[in-house]
Amino acid sequence: MLVLCAAGAGALAWSFAPHRLAVTTGVQNWTLPPPRPPEAMRMGVFHTGALSAPAALTYRGGGLEPRELGMDVVVVEHPQGVLFFDAGLGRDAQTHAQTVPWPARLGATPSPDPDGALVDQLSGASLRPESIMGVILTHAHWDHVSGLADLPQVPVWVSSEERAFIESGAAATTLARQLGVQRYQTYDFDDGPYWGFERSHDVFGDGSVVLVPAGGHTQGSTLAFIHTPDGLSYALIGDLAWQREGVELPAERPWLLRHWVDEDAAAVRRLLVHLHLLHRAMPQLIIVPAHDRRVMATLPPATRQRALRGH
Repeated sequence: MLVLCAAGAGALAWSFAPHRLAVTTGVQNWTLPPPRPPEAMRMGVFHTGALSAPAALTYRGGGLEPRELGMDVVVVEHPQGVLFFDAGLGRDAQTHAQTVPWPARLGATPSPDPDGALVDQLSGASLRPESIMGVILTHAHWDHVSGLADLPQVPVWVSSEERAFIESGAAATTLARQLGVQRYQTYDFDDGPYWGFERSHDVFGDGSVVLVPAGGHTQGSTLAFIHTPDGLSYALIGDLAWQREGVELPAERPWLLRHWVDEDAAAVRRLLVHLHLLHRAMPQLIIVPAHDRRVMATLPPATRQRALRGH
């Protein structure tokens, strides 16, 4: 028994050791017509909370240095409408955190941002809830939907696959169901291939915001490419990786963490390699994991921007 316990402990420790995913293929046929974002388009970020964790818990090979894991919301203001990506922490986040399966409760609950929940920060960005075209969920875990509780009239966009995941009764989507399945508006990936992804959805028809299916972390996770008029391009990758090293190395989460949080770890690995190749081919593409505050902090604060519609 002692030998078995020692072997198990050794295997668990090994799962935190540095290990880069195999990258064996190259980039082919990923050239696309240039996007046409309107000059009036703006992009920014709201910070709604954060927690600290050692890098070792966020990707294989990370050290013991603390990393700030943000609960952030990206906003795109486009002449056709205002979009949020995820909803961050809501006013009742402490209660919402209790809806997650017990392993996730072993970690610390994120601390709210001093500026408050997403809804409390809208006025500082000259936004009203009724001006929001929709909240696009990268996926339906509690820390991405909590803020929806404070925005009951705002449409919530999910892929058809993610809506099915919510309705399946999966424990990880308990809060998403409590907030009301009837709120969710589904979209399909009805456009053609995009940067190596077989399907896509061009939200505004000008290439400025393009969604692609990225199932793995959850059944219907979505990845968003955003192209701004200043020539910058971003990939909002949700929780495919918690830190940018997941794509840059590439490296997956340690076994225990991915066992708890990923629905299909093999699919996540394939997507990380795909994004790694894409980033290698286009180093100007900024990879934005939902919880990497180092990256999110480089985005313009939404509260300092002028809303397009003058609200």
